[in-house]
Amino acid sequence: MTIQHSTKFVLVKKQIMEKIINIDKEILGGTPVFMGTRVPIKNLFDYLEDGEPVSEFLDDFPTVKKVQVEKVIKMAHQKKAEQI
Repeated sequence: MTIQHSTKFVLVKKQIMEKIINIDKEILGGTPVFMGTRVPIKNLFDYLEDGEPVSEFLDDFPTVKKVQVEKVIKMAHQKKAEQI
C-alpha cells in the first residue's frame, strides 16, 4: 500500500467512524456514543459480553439504528484483526 493510498484509507475510515461514533465533551463527558444519541458504545459491548442478542440491545435503546450497531461491530472486528 502506498503512502497516498494509506492516507486516503485513514481519512475514509475516520469519516465513516465520525458518522457512527460521536465523542463530544458536552455529551457524557466525552464518552464515545452512537452518533445522534446519548447511548455509549460500551453499552453494546456490555450486552454482547453478557450474551444478549443485538435485538435486545436495539429494543432497549431505540435511538440506536441497527446499521450503526453493525458498523461498530465490523470496526471492532477489523481493529482486532489489525492487532493479530
